[in-house]
Amino acid sequence: MLDRQTFDRLLSLALAHGGDFADVFCERRTSVGFRLMRGAIHETSLGITVGTGIRVLCGESAGYAYSDDLSFEALERAARTASLIARTAPSGTAGRIAVAPREIHFPYDTRHEIARDASIYVRMLERADTAARAFDPRIVAVNATVTDEVQEVWIASSDGALVHDRRPLVSFGVQVVSNTNGERGNGFHGDGGRTSLAFYDVTTPETIAREAARRAIVNLEAIPAPAGEMEMIVGAGGGGVLLHEAVGHGLESDFNREGISLYSGRVGERVASELVTIFDDGNLDEERGSIGVDDEGIPGQHKVLVERGILRGYMQDRQNARLMNVTSTGSGRRQSFRVMPQPRMCNTHMPSGESSVDEIIASTKRGIYAKSFAGGQVEISKGDFVFMVAEGYLVENGRVTAAVKNATIVGNGPDAMTKVVAVGNDARLSSRHYTCGKGGQYVPVGVGMPTVKISSITVGGTADG
Repeated sequence: MLDRQTFDRLLSLALAHGGDFADVFCERRTSVGFRLMRGAIHETSLGITVGTGIRVLCGESAGYAYSDDLSFEALERAARTASLIARTAPSGTAGRIAVAPREIHFPYDTRHEIARDASIYVRMLERADTAARAFDPRIVAVNATVTDEVQEVWIASSDGALVHDRRPLVSFGVQVVSNTNGERGNGFHGDGGRTSLAFYDVTTPETIAREAARRAIVNLEAIPAPAGEMEMIVGAGGGGVLLHEAVGHGLESDFNREGISLYSGRVGERVASELVTIFDDGNLDEERGSIGVDDEGIPGQHKVLVERGILRGYMQDRQNARLMNVTSTGSGRRQSFRVMPQPRMCNTHMPSGESSVDEIIASTKRGIYAKSFAGGQVEISKGDFVFMVAEGYLVENGRVTAAVKNATIVGNGPDAMTKVVAVGNDARLSSRHYTCGKGGQYVPVGVGMPTVKISSITVGGTADG
C-alpha cells in the first residue's frame, strides 16, 4: 500500500521527539457475509477496510494515531500526533528491542480470493438449511451464516523490518432450534479457517448443519443437570475453550508484567499437574488463529507455555517483551489498524497423553462429561471461571448415561490444572469458529486439547445432586 520511502519518512517523523521504537501498520481488508433465517437470506454485507496506524513506544507508554486517509499529508499528521503523544508520556524504563528472525512462513493458502458470484454463498446456506430440517421433524428453526474475507497487512518498524502478510479467513456456522411439547433444544456447529471455499467441498454445509441439528436434539432430550462437587471429563477438541479461558489469558504477558495474573513471577515453578503441557502456535497450517507474522511483524511461532506442569514462559508482544527483557513470541495482535496490538493467543492447545477415552470414562464413578462449551468468563486476577456446557452427559459407575442440560462449571484455572488426573491420547484442534475478546478487541483464535479428566469440579445445575 505504501512504498519503502514513505514508510521510512513516517518512521522518522514518528521518532522526531524521541522514543524507543516506532512502527507503521497498514491494512487492507475485504469481507463479505450472508445470513439465512426462516429459509431465506435475511442479511448480506460487504466491507472494505483500508487504513494505517502509527505507534511510538516510550518506556511503558505509547503514542498512537491512525488514519483511513492514505494521502501523505494525513499520514504525516498521524505520525506527528503519535510522536507528540509519546513525548508527553511518562518516562519508563527503556530496554532492548528483542526481535525474532525475519523468515516468514505462511501457514495457509494465500492465493484465496473472495468469490465474485454471490450465489455461491447463498447456495451453501440453502444446502445447510435443507440438511438441518431433514435431520429430525422436531427441528423448527435454522440460522446459518457464512463469512469470507482477505486481510492484507504491511508492517514497517524502526529496527529496519518491512514485512507483508496476506490472511484469508472463511467461516460457516449453523444454529439450530428443536422443539417438542414446549421444550426447546439448541445446537450450534461451525468450521472454517485460514483457507478457501474449497474447504467446504470436504467439510460440507450439510455436514456442519447435521452436527448442529444433532446437538439440538441431544439438548431437547436432555435431563436437568445435577448440582454439586463431582469429577469432570472435558471433551477433546472443543473442550479447549476451557484451556483458553481458564489458563491462556492468565499467561498473556501484559497481565504478568503488571502483576495482575496469578501466574505473575512464576516462570520455572509448578503451576499444574505433571500431566499438563500447554502450547500456543501461530504457524499451524490453515488454523483460524494462525498468522504469517503477527501485527508487529514478528513471525508466528510455536510457544511452550507449560511443560509437564512447569510454567516456561508467557505470550509476548514487543512492548512487554522489551520491558521484561525477553524476546517477542509473535503474540502481538490487533483487531484493525484503529487500535494498538496486545499480547494475545493464536492457537492454544494441549498435546496427547497416554490414557484412552474408554479408560478415562471407566475410571469415573460419578461425574459430568462436558463434550463442548457454550462460553464462559474468567477473572484474570483470581483465575476464577464460570462456563456453560453446550453438550454434556452424566457419567455413572464408569458409563456415559443421560445427556444433561443447563449445566455450568465453576472453578479456578490454576486449581483445576493441578487436579488433572488423566490426559487422553486423542488430542485434536477444535472446529475453527472461535473469536477471542480482550480489551474491546476481537481476533480469530484456535483451541484444542485431548480428553482430560479433572478429579473434582463444582457443577451448577437445576436437579438435585
